[in-house]
Amino acid sequence: MTISDFTPFIRSVPDFPKKGIIFRDITTLLMDKNAFRQTIGKLYDFTAGLKVDKVVGIESRGFIFGGLLAEKLNAGFIPVRKPGKLPYKTIRESYALEYGTDTIEMHSDAIEKGDKILIHDDLLATGGTMEATCRLVESLGGEIVQISFLIELSFLNGRDKLKNYEVKSLINYDAE
Repeated sequence: MTISDFTPFIRSVPDFPKKGIIFRDITTLLMDKNAFRQTIGKLYDFTAGLKVDKVVGIESRGFIFGGLLAEKLNAGFIPVRKPGKLPYKTIRESYALEYGTDTIEMHSDAIEKGDKILIHDDLLATGGTMEATCRLVESLGGEIVQISFLIELSFLNGRDKLKNYEVKSLINYDAE
């Protein structure tokens, strides 16, 4: 059976991680072998015609599909992590949250100048994490050829921070 709408495979969890938030849980999609396989296929289809040297996946759910996309694209995989999780020399980028800041890191030797980069994460909300990841990639000389997401919460306007890039998302929620 071919799936055209993946929304039924996403569980909505109200008031997680805090009251007023509806968390979009992808574990229900991951548990369904047909939905999981087809999701990978659809995300791979987004890359048709692109040359990709490396896929950057953002901690932690971005590792799941990012790693699989790297394998399908015959590309390397680069993890972007929270501070202190990578064992070698890193570069870091901080970004604003609703209340405060957060920081992400990548190995300083992960990208060579001119590498064609696909960045993947599971969810686009306000765009801060992805915007910071783009700055990390570009600071090392990488060329971002596409950004992909499993889910986009378009009502939060995160795509506005990424307007200089080709952005693809498989599932869109246009209202909370």
